[in-house]
Amino acid sequence: MPISRPVASHWTAPRRLAPALWLMITGLAASSLSACGGDGKARADRAAPADTATKVVRQVPGPAATPMRSPDTFQVRFETSKGPFLVSVERKLAPHGADRFYELVTIGFFDEVRFYRIVPGFVAQFGKHGTVSVNDAWVSANIPDDPMRISNEKGTVAFAANGPNSRSTELFISTGDNTRKLDYQKLFAPIGRVTEGMDVVERLNAEYGEEPNFARIARQGNAYLAKWFPALDYIKTAALVDGSVETDR
Repeated sequence: MPISRPVASHWTAPRRLAPALWLMITGLAASSLSACGGDGKARADRAAPADTATKVVRQVPGPAATPMRSPDTFQVRFETSKGPFLVSVERKLAPHGADRFYELVTIGFFDEVRFYRIVPGFVAQFGKHGTVSVNDAWVSANIPDDPMRISNEKGTVAFAANGPNSRSTELFISTGDNTRKLDYQKLFAPIGRVTEGMDVVERLNAEYGEEPNFARIARQGNAYLAKWFPALDYIKTAALVDGSVETDR
């Protein structure tokens, strides 16, 4: 399902699994961006303890009937298994994207979510929930595209996409300058940037690269990731920073 990528490129753009394939695909990766999960004995030998995959997290609701409007500016502190980092968002950069990110943060969507795609010098991607029923509730909750107002420079944060108007819950942090790789596609409008802790983002475990299978994450959630990719770094919590919310009057 890969689209809009340069010929003979060694990278694939940050994109999400299309809803139809999410529900129907059974064994193979949905696109070249996600390789096979490699469910071999070596992975089994490193499997995480059972309680890692079944840890109880905050109940996450489905999308709001009326889209939530974000403040004009706000900051989100991510506490991760590698340490904290801070994302600063400006709604004017990408209003639809900022609104969706704000909603996801306020409902606790990112708690216990894994960084399942790490390509050093390119992206750190996250946003598939660890609970299958939550993924099912959000899989078709796409938002309209936003115009590109800034480039995908190192440290920017944007939603992944697989075509026009396909953004939902998956985001990526550019860990390199992706201006030439991504901007021309007009799909990845940054909503903000990492303003503290970029060194933490760059230390996220990259040993699995693009191995985790997107379709299996959708079907099995964190149980799959904890079993076959136990050393993935993850988000403990993502919360609004007190005093960071501003709305123009």
